[in-house]
Order: sequence, then C-alpha cells, then structure tokens
Amino acid sequence: MPNRVRVLTVPGADRAKLERRARDRGAEARVAERARIVLLAAEGLTGPQIAERVGCTEPTVVKWRRQYAAGGLAGVEDAPRPGGPRAVLTDAAIGEILPATVTPPPESLRAAGVTHWSSRRLAGWLRRVRGIEVSHDSIARLWRRFCLQPHRAGGFKFSTDPQLGAKVRDVAGLYLQPPDNAVVICVDEKSQCQALERTQPILPMRSGIPERQTHDYARHGVTTVFAALEVATGTVTDACYPRHRHQEFLRFLNKVAAAYPGTQLHVVCDHYAAHKHAAVRAWLAKNPRITLHFTPTGCSWLNLVECSSRSSPARPSAAAPIPQSAS
Repeated sequence: MPNRVRVLTVPGADRAKLERRARDRGAEARVAERARIVLLAAEGLTGPQIAERVGCTEPTVVKWRRQYAAGGLAGVEDAPRPGGPRAVLTDAAIGEILPATVTPPPESLRAAGVTHWSSRRLAGWLRRVRGIEVSHDSIARLWRRFCLQPHRAGGFKFSTDPQLGAKVRDVAGLYLQPPDNAVVICVDEKSQCQALERTQPILPMRSGIPERQTHDYARHGVTTVFAALEVATGTVTDACYPRHRHQEFLRFLNKVAAAYPGTQLHVVCDHYAAHKHAAVRAWLAKNPRITLHFTPTGCSWLNLVECSSRSSPARPSAAAPIPQSAS
C-alpha cells in the first residue's frame, strides 16, 4: 500500500518560530529535529521522505506530525515528566554533609568496622543523629560537585633526609640546566623478578586465532633488572643479573660506560647500599668522567623499571622489557 501524504497546515507565526528553531545552532538537537519534521510535513513530503531528510525513523515523524496537528507548537514541546520535584539541598544541609564527609566516622561506627563513609551510610547517620532527611543520591551528587571520593585512599612519603634541599637542587639542576657535552642518565634496579618460561613455545597469531601460550610454566629462579634511561632521547641500556650486589652494579656501570664512550656521564641513582660501596667509589675514582648524583632518601626516581618488571616477568634467556620514558 502506498504511503499516504498528510499535509500539515502551519500558520505564518508558527512557521517563523519553527524556522528559527531549525536554524538555531545553539538549540537542542531534538528541538531542531521536531521543527524540521513539521516544516517538511507542511511542504507535502511523505513520512519516509521526511525521515530520510531529517535522519530519524518514520514512527518519530508520525508522532510529532500528529502532536503538532493536535496541539500546535505546544504539541512539540516536552511533556512534564512523571515523579515529584527534585529535592534541592539547603545550605544548612550542605553545611552538615561536607564537614561530615571529610571527617572520619564516629567512634560508634568505627567500633563496628566502618572506616569510610558511603553515601547511604552518611544519609542514615544524618537522619539518626542530626535529624536531617537527605537521600543518598543527593549526597552522591554533592560529592561529585565537590570532587569528594571517600572510598579512595592515596599514599605519600615525606623524605627526612637532612640534605633534602641540596640533593633536590642537584638532581633538578641536571634537568633544568643540563651540562654541556654530557649525558644524563637515570639508573634503577628491580630485584626478585621471577624468571618464568612457558612449557611449550608460544603459538603465533593466525587468521581468526589469537596468539596462544600454555597456561603452565617452569620457574627458573629470580633475576634482577638493571636499567639506565638516557633523559634526552629515552634510550635504555639494560641488563639482567642473578643477584643484586655491588659487583653486579659495577658490571652494569661498565656496560653503561661502554655505551657512552668518551662522554661525560651524570648518573642519577638512589641510596641503595651497593651504590655507595667502597669498590664502587674506587671505580669512580678511576673513571672521573662519570659522576653519581643521589636522590634524597625515601624518594624513588625511576619507578617504571619496577612497574614493567612486575607486569612482564623476565625470561631466563632475555632481559625483562624496559620502559622507554622517565617517571
């Protein structure tokens, strides 16, 4: 059966308002869509033709064409939604919710094992103790408004190094004013990396089949990842050694020195005891082109080495994957 054309009669005043709505770039998309449907229906287009031009479905065209025919411009407005009016928090309620949020739960709740507020728990506590009727949804919206997240906890470490200021200036100065004709590298280690090997070779990816590996593996003890990151280019010099002592650190320093021959090297490292061993100091005295810079105690400098080795255990035959950017 051919589609019947229903032509709408649109008065001049309504047409002007509808055209203004259809052209308004700041109007909501649904408002402009309804205006275009009515205007095209007034031109005598069929439902499928209007749907194709507007970019909607034919039932949508039928609905708003019928709504305008029955109620005029008022028929294409949004009808009141069901439900009561949205509750608005008073200043007094906000003044109770926010201080309670940033304060630990009272002793009565902590004795029951409650360590952090939830929106429902806080709403119940305000109702019982303060006599304030507020929904947990309102509290959750208020938390989002003020970017409060009681369920999350972060950590921090404050260095108590008596030479904190001097060491920070020393290390930061290498970045802010790097020395001429020299290379700045950061060194860090991650020990106790499990050296794992799959019991069968990994099967390569094929059409319709992803790369596959066996679920079981053989343990080959642990290894230690040593990595030196060149700050300027992101080049990484790395090695895996079975132990984490000053001997291995010296082996790695020799490898780093060989990677940058005839160049002044500034090496940033932490306060691990192996870095300050007498043998290391003697080696540095014989290699004056290499200078060690120590970060303050309690300050990790290159966490990406540790993060990478945790996510991808090293294989016995190769070094663990090393990150390519500084932390």
